Amino acid sequence: MTTELPTDPDGFGAFFRQYTRSWIHAVATAGLTAFGTLTFINRWFALAAISSYLLPPVVLYARSRRTEGSERPDAERTDTDGDRSGRETAKTERPDPDLEASSTDEMASASSGDAADEPASPSAAGTDEPELGSAADSGDGPDIDEDESGSAGDSPEEGTEPEPQPEPAGWELTEAPTEATLRDAAVAGRKAYATGEGGVVLASDDEWSAVLEDGPGADGNDLHGIDATDDGEAVWVAGESGAIGRIDAETGRHTDHTAPGGRTDNLAGIAVAGPAGEETILAIDGSGGVLRGRYDGTDARWEGPATPGSGSSLSGIVLEGETGYCCDTNDAIFETEDGGGSFEAIGPVGASGTLVAVAIGAEGPFVGSDDGALHCREGKNWTPERVADSLAGLACDGERTVVCTGSEVLERADPGADWEGADPIGAEGLRAVAVGTDRALAVGENGTVVERLAPSE
Repeated sequence: MTTELPTDPDGFGAFFRQYTRSWIHAVATAGLTAFGTLTFINRWFALAAISSYLLPPVVLYARSRRTEGSERPDAERTDTDGDRSGRETAKTERPDPDLEASSTDEMASASSGDAADEPASPSAAGTDEPELGSAADSGDGPDIDEDESGSAGDSPEEGTEPEPQPEPAGWELTEAPTEATLRDAAVAGRKAYATGEGGVVLASDDEWSAVLEDGPGADGNDLHGIDATDDGEAVWVAGESGAIGRIDAETGRHTDHTAPGGRTDNLAGIAVAGPAGEETILAIDGSGGVLRGRYDGTDARWEGPATPGSGSSLSGIVLEGETGYCCDTNDAIFETEDGGGSFEAIGPVGASGTLVAVAIGAEGPFVGSDDGALHCREGKNWTPERVADSLAGLACDGERTVVCTGSEVLERADPGADWEGADPIGAEGLRAVAVGTDRALAVGENGTVVERLAPSE
């Protein structure tokens, strides 16, 4: 809203009477009251109070007088009859509305208290600054550089936040070139392997393909175990009727070692330690026996089997260096410290369910039972931890532990971390898991493979 104030030729009195009826006077009066109230804090607020009340009418009156003076020469007209008697017809016009807006802006600045320290306007200071109203209307005013005004281009540079790092890949269902039930898995560097029904062996670097379709002896016997050498350059598989084979990871070629030592017992699992060409192989059977082999780069020499326990079926075995563990279906677990040359009982575990898998973590051995409990060895005792309603597979890589149920994968980064779950879409009857530095996978019925390519932090 713009309030028009007269350019009064008769003097300040008439001007002030008109001014007291305007909203500007009301604002100035409010400023006087506000600053006056603050004088109990500092007496200098009295100066701000007086200035906020007196400066607006003074500024506006001076402005209106200057406007009148600048417009009068243009308004004068000389009588067409050439009358030079001194009588002139003067035409007085109301102030330009844009000029009034400029005056109002100056008044607001004065009433804020800044006028106590600086001149209220160029007019009040006695300067001859050109009026801004007409320049703004005509569009001929000086161009304003937005960079200089601070509204664009010259703003201070904001601190750049670091780009979010891509999250590790999650667990995903992968298409595998088989519908056979897969019973075990292994990770060898960047490669992953799975084996199972009918002697099928699958391998994946980027895509899954069949390395073997009917077992190392081409007889179609089911395979139940698979493990890789420490350097990932060779993989061993074992299964029914004494089926054992070695696969070269680089070439994919396999060597048949079926019926080791002349034995054709069904083999339930296999564990390998050492680099390729110097492997130690431990295979377990359904009668509680552990068959031990040493590979020299050309052939394997076998001994045993040894029977660590009472003869109950062994359900899991693991070997790292010379240290290994195996568990049976009768709640017993055994330890070897000489690469399978001898075993010592370190159980019973005290599980409510049947032991199904064993692994070596950063803090020692873990054993899992089918009732969903994970048992950790602490001294001579075994401490259970309920992980899920059931448990089918177990694997460790340093502090990371991964387990699977029938349709779910659970993992944790270290023993003190929470378990994180993945419920893969379409997963069916998962049987086993494997984990390495670069990838992890779980396998199961109907060729189901669920994997991820990086640890989930």
